[in-house]
Amino acid sequence: MGVGMMWPILPTLVEELVVGEISYVAAIYGATAVVFSIMQFLFAPVMGALSDRYGRRRIMLIALLGLGFDTLLLAFAPSILWVFLGRALGGVFGATYSIASAYITDTTKPEDRAAGFGMLGAAFGIGFIIGPLVGGFFGSIDTRMPFYFAAALSLANCVLGYFFLEETLPPAKRNATSLLRANPFGTLKLLRTSPTLLWLGLVLLLLNATQRGMETIWVIFTQHRFGWGLQEAGISLAVVGVSYFIVQGFLVRSTVAALGEKRTAVIGTLLCACMFFIISITTNPFIVYLGIPLYALGAGCSAPALQAIASQFVEAEQQGHLQGALTSISGLAAIIGPALSAASFSYFTSETAPYDFPGAYFALGTIVFLIVSALTSRLEPKPSN
Repeated sequence: MGVGMMWPILPTLVEELVVGEISYVAAIYGATAVVFSIMQFLFAPVMGALSDRYGRRRIMLIALLGLGFDTLLLAFAPSILWVFLGRALGGVFGATYSIASAYITDTTKPEDRAAGFGMLGAAFGIGFIIGPLVGGFFGSIDTRMPFYFAAALSLANCVLGYFFLEETLPPAKRNATSLLRANPFGTLKLLRTSPTLLWLGLVLLLLNATQRGMETIWVIFTQHRFGWGLQEAGISLAVVGVSYFIVQGFLVRSTVAALGEKRTAVIGTLLCACMFFIISITTNPFIVYLGIPLYALGAGCSAPALQAIASQFVEAEQQGHLQGALTSISGLAAIIGPALSAASFSYFTSETAPYDFPGAYFALGTIVFLIVSALTSRLEPKPSN
């Protein structure tokens, strides 16, 4: 919910602190997203490995506390340099998803993990139903107000976690050597332990890079293409949240049970390609609203299915390391995706472009999703014993 509050407002905060045309603002905002992603890429495996060694609960509480203070820093940012600093710290403490994913692997059977990851995604979906609506509304009154609310949520979350969050990794199952691999390069070594994990790393890199690029330019793109303001952007993100909640809360389990993990991921990425193609060419915002559930169905089913396949290839004491590795892959993708989307949008909306084509990134993403679907079809899940 806190992330959902800030998402539609961050581009406006950057625009408030930077003077220039929309193409320049897009480039600076893309740079802040890249800084966040670099730090998440470096620190996601650290968080996952720390949770393997010291337990999930302790590291989760530290991360939530850090996120609260980071969001306050953004709320009071007097210049764009403070935004860059805030985004850097956000990347450091923003690896809570890898710890939460490790919680899922601790508490579910292998055959139930896709549904478990889907429920985790549904929780994020609920936050994205409420967050963007609240953020868009209060952001239209005062750009800084949503950041105060987001900081309060993170700190309240830390307090709730202190009293109610249980530890799921007993000391006997903790990995004392995991810190030696607590870096992105150690992550690559883990993926090399299995050809399927290595293949999954490539698939997830492409999938996440394309998605992160879309997230980076969504508010600026819809403002330029459709003339949307903060409230309209917040409503569209809330529709994303509703769609993800329905898909990951109710459809993932039955879809994976009917199709299997691999087929679910293949079909899901094809649906994503369809949605990206539609957005790249349409000038009708109503069609975009029709495409959002289509994309949520594809991405919302394929990501948990791929995570479930990956979790089959490591032992229980390495699940935190694996989830940190997957988050790190997502972080690396989020360096590439925002850089590409911001650069393509900035160029094709500038005066030097041969023609105005703000949907250029979505056209590129269509091709990438088709490639991802083809690569996914070659994955080989671990045979059941």
